[in-house]
Order: sequence, then structure tokens, then C-alpha cells
Amino acid sequence: MKKLAYFLAALASLPLTAQEKTEREQGHYDNNRFSQMYDLMATPNMFRTASGAPGPAYYQQQADYKMDIELDDRNTKIYGNETITYHNNSPENLDYLWVQLDQNRRSRTSQSPLVENQRVNKAYPPDNFSRNFMEQGFDGGFKIEHVKDAKGNPLNYIVNQTMMRIDLPQPLKSGDKISFSIKWWYNVNNYRKIGGRSGYEHFDKDGNNLYVIAQFYPRMAVYNDVEGWQNMQFWGGGEFALPFGNFEVNITVPADHVMEATGELTNRKDVFTAEQVKRYEQATKSFENPVVIVTQAEAEQAEKGFSDKKKTWKFKAENVRDFAFSTSRKFIYDAMAVQLSGKTAMAVSLYPKESNPLWGDRSTRVVAHTLRTYSKYTFDYPYPKAVSVSAEDQGMEYPMICWNYGRPDENGFVSERIKYGMTSVIIHEVGHNFFPMIVNSDERQWTWMDEGLNTFLEYLTEQKFEEDYPSSRGPAAKIVPYMSGNQKSIAPIMTNSESLYQFGNNAYAKPATGLNILREVVMGHELFDYAFKTYANRWKFKHPTPEDFFRTMEDASAVDLDWFWRGWFYSTDYVDLGIQDVKQFYVTDERPADMDDYSVKRGRFGRDKGPFVYMVSENDGKAKKAQDVKLLSDYVNENFTGAEQAELKQPNYFYEVTFNKPGNMLMPILVEFTYEDGTTENFNFPVQIWRMNNQTASRVFAVEKKVKKITLDPKLLTADIDVSNNVWPKEEVKSKFDELEGR
Repeated sequence: MKKLAYFLAALASLPLTAQEKTEREQGHYDNNRFSQMYDLMATPNMFRTASGAPGPAYYQQQADYKMDIELDDRNTKIYGNETITYHNNSPENLDYLWVQLDQNRRSRTSQSPLVENQRVNKAYPPDNFSRNFMEQGFDGGFKIEHVKDAKGNPLNYIVNQTMMRIDLPQPLKSGDKISFSIKWWYNVNNYRKIGGRSGYEHFDKDGNNLYVIAQFYPRMAVYNDVEGWQNMQFWGGGEFALPFGNFEVNITVPADHVMEATGELTNRKDVFTAEQVKRYEQATKSFENPVVIVTQAEAEQAEKGFSDKKKTWKFKAENVRDFAFSTSRKFIYDAMAVQLSGKTAMAVSLYPKESNPLWGDRSTRVVAHTLRTYSKYTFDYPYPKAVSVSAEDQGMEYPMICWNYGRPDENGFVSERIKYGMTSVIIHEVGHNFFPMIVNSDERQWTWMDEGLNTFLEYLTEQKFEEDYPSSRGPAAKIVPYMSGNQKSIAPIMTNSESLYQFGNNAYAKPATGLNILREVVMGHELFDYAFKTYANRWKFKHPTPEDFFRTMEDASAVDLDWFWRGWFYSTDYVDLGIQDVKQFYVTDERPADMDDYSVKRGRFGRDKGPFVYMVSENDGKAKKAQDVKLLSDYVNENFTGAEQAELKQPNYFYEVTFNKPGNMLMPILVEFTYEDGTTENFNFPVQIWRMNNQTASRVFAVEKKVKKITLDPKLLTADIDVSNNVWPKEEVKSKFDELEGR
């Protein structure tokens, strides 16, 4: 046996013959596209199993925060003091800790601007020219005043751009915890001038600021079984990898401000008027319509004041990965209750008068709809509230709170683009509570794991919100211009967040479209929805990897999807299926004169004696209808009862259709026959039809009516980039994708 094995191994290593090379090029046995992904996915272990579930040794760290924050509204500064308690649940001892300092991207010494390519514009607005070439630049970034241990002793630390390493006096042992404090301050950026996911919006007419504040405190980095410390620098693209923990945060702001934040407000009666508290209590029982808690009249009165007094808002949040808040004296505030399988959550909106009537009519209702729909496809929303904040030029998410763009123009006009754009961004950002705020993937490494999955659920939510909702991402046809584009400006989905070309298409649209294709074409709703829900529940409040998602989707559905992950996520292959040839046949009991000896396979044996039913070309002139072939009628009469014969099909026309695959991406074959009487019939073939030949696949169709037209993918469900080869007889086809884009 050993000698035979050695011989076979040696034989396998011999160079291919010319014929073998030709066969391989033709796809006769080059089936790597169906091979399992052992070459691409991490080996399962005790931390993460082959099924895609957390293993028996799975662990994750915990970081708890107690913070006192003060906002200086007149000087746009934030001051903070925090105590972090870090729990080492890993099996290793830790010599140091890594803390994220994301605000440092805006410091004057930041290297982030230096990695961007630049070219001279032919014209600049004066303020833009001044900022780029004349001004010293915004003085952002954390100003760290101290880092101390629980006894008040200084801890050694070093800042490396957006990361800070804290060196421990002795290793933090497995199972132990440590507490330390950090004091800091920083200048808040005007995000509409300088940019950023966080900062303030200034209103020139009344002199007020609207703050959306995030990444405002030094935050613990993730330490896990996949790569140890996730301490990749924040260059601006890849977002945030964060551990779960509990937060107690006191935020001091001017007394005339209205605020919302992550967590539950524990001193509502101290910061709202008695009437506003009463309105809020009404909102907790209102499941149909929002209740206005801070009215527009109250907000307009407050925005005239600029109080020098202070008020402290106290929030408490459990098992969240981050904390953010928004505050302004301009805010109108409304809320309503959302019923979720016996549990109630609050849908909340904050917005200035400039956002009305659009926001008052729409925002909170969209929040409530999003919570209900996402909960249906994943798990019941576990947090006490979800807040939507009107912040122009924004679309950003944090646990329980998000910033969203979209306002009427100065005359109160709301275009369809703005209305649906605002609705979609609210759905999207509220939806991020599920991915990645709860199913806590590594955004710094894999943007698609939160943006792509969330965009897919956004599409489902949009379609349930309103009939014929004009979704911009999700349907397969929408991704065709990207997939058919220049390969030099396209990267696989499985590319690091900072190295993506066409960020929106790659991280949002393509993965969302892929999931939609899986649901609509490959798996079907029932299998897909169960597997997707299984993934969400397995990994809620945990840290999944791409492999955990891929494996769970297969494990819970019994659908082999390695071909799909390999093609759609790990390559830039595109879908292009076509109809290569159609041959039409009839049947007869007369042996054609030009037919050679013929045998029919019976297992391993052959039979060359008739009788036969012969298939002849429609141009042969010897054709008969199937039911008129005498020997076939004899067989039917001898073997079937009258009742059984009544159930038999009566095919009159036979078509051998050969499909080809100019594109490299595998895909099921979806075919529609249009008959001469105008009726249609659909035939769907699984992707495995390509398993023996990556280039062509043939099927024989026996039908009762004569076929007028054959169409591949008639509903544009597979992202086929070229529909000109999808129709027989070949005809000039106006691109349906162009029609969709024009709607």
C-alpha cells in the first residue's frame, strides 16, 4: 500500500500534458471554486468551534467606567476624569494595557493627514484655502493630565498616535482586575468645518451649538483570542473595537441644555421640569404616537438664554461597549414606547426647530419601526431606549444613541431625496445597535461585518416601512455598476477597513447584496432567516469573526456556501451567465437514416437494442408529437392505469439549452420560458449544476407549449453584469439596470 501511495503521489506531481492543460482551461475538472475553505479560514479551536459557535474556552475582557464630564459651551472644551476597572478574563497574564485615544487623530501632530494623497484644486473657497495653506490648524487631540493607579500613584504610559500603552507595575494575572484613573481635556471640533464623527454644529442665526459627542474619553482596546491586543491605529476609516462593560457617567452642561445619552437617566426629576416629567411618563404608555416632552416653544425660549448656571445629568448603562451623548439648548424632545415580546423600549428623538416638521412627523416612528423589524430577524432589542439625534451632515452610531442628517431647506421644503435619505439613515444608524453594538465585531479590521450586515437588515426594514420604498442598496441590480467596474479600483470584501477602494460599495453595498442573494436565490427565506438569527443569538454581547459568521450560516442551514464566501467575499469575481445555445427537438418512433448504432446506459452496462423513442431536430421533418409515438403509447397503456395516465405530462416540445458562464462567480441558474400563448414558466437550478464544469451547463426541457422566448434571471436577482446574453432568441436588450437607475 505504501508503494502504491508513493506512486500515486509521484504521478500527481508530474507536469500536465497539453491535453490535460486544455481540459483544465475548459473547466472539466478545475472545481476549486467548490472546494472547502480550509485554506482561507482559521482552524477551529476551543475558543471558536467549527460550527461557528463560541467554544468552551471562549472568553472576553470587561472594562467598567465611572466618569465625570463637563462641557464648557462658551469655549467648546470637554473636561473629563474617569476610573476604569479592567477585568482580565483571558488565560494569559498581561504586562501592559492598551487604551484608545481616537481624538488624537485631530491633534496637530497627527500622522493621519500625512497618509492621504493630495492634488492641487483649480479653485478653493476662501475658508478652505485658508485652512489648508495658511492657518496653523485645529488644536485637537487629548491633553492627558495624569494616569494614576487606585492609590493615586502615577503609572508609566506612552502615547503612540491614537494608542496609549499603560505599563503595569506587575503583570495583571488571569482572573484578576485592576482600577486606574485618567484625567484629560480636549478642544471640541466644529465637525461641519473640520470633519469628524463627533463634535458640534454651530447655528449662526442664534449663536447656539448642537453637540454630538463621542470618542470623548480614553477607551480600552480589545484583547481577545484572535490577535491579542487590537491596537491598530485609527487612521479615520476603520471604526472601533471595544470591550463590553458597565458605565456610570455624570455630565455637567449649561442648565438650559436638553440631553440624551447612552444608558438610563437616573435623575430625570432634577433635569426636567415637572410638566416634562409628566409628559415623559405619558410617552412610556404611548405605543402608537410620539409624545412631545420638550416642545418647540420651550426649545425656542431656551435657545435665547445662554445660561451661566450648570446642571448635571446622570446616566447608568450596563453591558454596553461604548458611551456617547448629545446636548443643546435648541433641542425639541419626543418619545414613544415600543412593545417587544412583552418588554418595552423607548424610541426617542432630539432635534432643533430647523428640523421640523420633518423630524417631528417621522423620526421617532422610524426608530420604533426599526426596533421592531430588527428584533424580528435577530433578537429582541435588549436596551431600554434608542435615540435619534438630528445632526446635519452626520450618520453615526453608538449604543442607544445615533446622529442622523436630513432637514427641510430654509423655506421648509423637503425633497423626496431628503425624506427618504433621512429615513434610511435613521434605520441604518438605529440598526447599528444590533450590529456591532451588541453583535460586537471588530470594526477596525472588518468594516463589512457591521456595515454590510446592517445594510442588509436596513433594506428589509425599508421594504417593510413603506410599499415600493426606494432602497438604494440591497437589490442585486444595484450592485452591477460596481461589480462590472475597473478591477484596479475594486478589492475583495475581505480587505482591511483602511485599504478599501470605494468604501461604500465594498463595505456596505456588496456584502448586503450578497446576503440578499443568499436569501432570495440560494437558500430561501426560511433557511436563511433561521441561520442568520442563529448567528445573531450565538454572538450577541460577544466578539465574532468572519469565520464565525460563515460557519454558522452553513451549520444552521445545511447549505454548503463555501463557493459563495470564496467568490463573493474573498475575490472580485463577478456574475455573468448566458444562454450559449438552444436546440429544439421533437420525438418519433422512426429511426433517422443518419443515426449510427446507439446504446443506452443501464448502470455499468449498455443496451443497443430498441425499441427507442428518437429525438430529432425540428428541422428534420420527421417529427411526431410525443403522445402519437406508437411504442410510447403502448408502454403507457401497459404500465399505467387510466387514472395514472390522466396525471402524466403531455410534452410536445423538447429544448436542449446550454448555459455558459463568462463571469467567474458561480450562481444558480434562474430561467423563465415565455410560451407562444403569452404564459410563462420558471425553472431554477442549484449552483451545484456547475460542479463538474465551470464553463457550461446543459438542461433538457420537455414542455407542452412551444417556447417563444427564454430569459435568464428575469427578475435581476443574481447581479448578472451583462444581460445582453440572457435572452434567446438573441435580441437587442435595453439594460434593465439602466431602467432601475433611472427610477
